[in-house]
Amino acid sequence: MTAVRIDKPDDLNVIIGQAHFIKTVEDLHEALVGTSSHLRFGLAFCEASGPRLVRCSGNDDDLVELATKSAVAVGAGHSFIVFLREGYPVNVLNAVKQVPEVCGIFCATANPVDVLIAETELGRGIVGVVDGGAPLGVENADDQADRRQLLRQIGYKL
Repeated sequence: MTAVRIDKPDDLNVIIGQAHFIKTVEDLHEALVGTSSHLRFGLAFCEASGPRLVRCSGNDDDLVELATKSAVAVGAGHSFIVFLREGYPVNVLNAVKQVPEVCGIFCATANPVDVLIAETELGRGIVGVVDGGAPLGVENADDQADRRQLLRQIGYKL
């Protein structure tokens, strides 16, 4: 087992998942473009058979490069990485999950992420992720009020 840190700026969100077919790249691209005309993204997908290339796409060259670099570092067959700017996972996650090739999502976050990798003679696979830090306590009434206020302030609740 090894851990691969996803190296990303703090202002980016990342979605890490597993899919099963070369068509994943084009279908994820179309799903993301269809969610918002303002969304900037880059994605990369690790093929697990045939030429076993890292396939990439997106509408932001810097994010495509970052996704490709991260996918190479993870190196797990059929995994994909999507970096988002000017949008959030909550806005695109259902569209990503609806892509027929997507088998599952490991995380969707702006937090620091370590990808836990298992390696065998066959190759590498994602076992899970470490998404941000461990809890420091349990919320109290003031924390609950702050949470509710934040959700309304950023427009996710009335």
